[in-house]
Amino acid sequence: MDPFEVRIRFTQHLQHLNASVTSANKAAQYALKYRDMDEDLHNCILEQLERNSMNNRANIMYFIEHLCDMAARENHQDYVRMMQRDILRVVDAVAPEDGSGAANVKVVRKVLQGLQQKTFLLAQTVAEIEECLKERDTLPDAIGLSSPLQQDVEMGGTKDGKGDRKTNGFQRLDKKQIEQRIEEDRERHKRLRENIWAVQHGTGGDDAEFEKLWEETSDLGEDDFTLYEEEAQERKECAQEWREEYAAKHKE
Repeated sequence: MDPFEVRIRFTQHLQHLNASVTSANKAAQYALKYRDMDEDLHNCILEQLERNSMNNRANIMYFIEHLCDMAARENHQDYVRMMQRDILRVVDAVAPEDGSGAANVKVVRKVLQGLQQKTFLLAQTVAEIEECLKERDTLPDAIGLSSPLQQDVEMGGTKDGKGDRKTNGFQRLDKKQIEQRIEEDRERHKRLRENIWAVQHGTGGDDAEFEKLWEETSDLGEDDFTLYEEEAQERKECAQEWREEYAAKHKE
């Protein structure tokens, strides 16, 4: 296949990544099928990390761990070595230091821990990156995840030329992206529970299951509280509208 076409198709795989194992498998298998172009395909990963939405960057971050797993199993270490070389660039793209990717900090931490446990990254490297992440985690997770109205009022949000709202220069996720992110997180947690059950079924240790759940399940964040508040407000508004409609009908 023509090298340009290989890059285009791999880019499409990356752009369509989601929480399913199937999408990650397809992309990783494609990368390994054309391993003779590994440097080019690795550059595709970096390019997509720096160009796409924060949701897509999070999916690619998870994919990187998946690709390293498959590459190691097939004894093609070049993908692992390139990831090790460019890990700082990857982190900077997924969770930028300007705070625009604050919601992705937990994703980065989780993947880095996985890469360290599988010996793809040194503990010292992960510790050094963690120091940088602490500074990027100072802004609330609600950046990019709260309602448009709330952000515009509180933080002076504006629209850019493409119609996307921005908050002090940070691009905000729209409602569709928020719903997509929540659904993908649920899918990953579901898969995690299934994996834990499989481990538990094979080893027979209740303590092991509890410890794994405790360590790997993500914490409740500010974005969760924001979404709960918005849902509660919507329910109140719906109830008020129903009461007004009911009162108007009976008045007639």
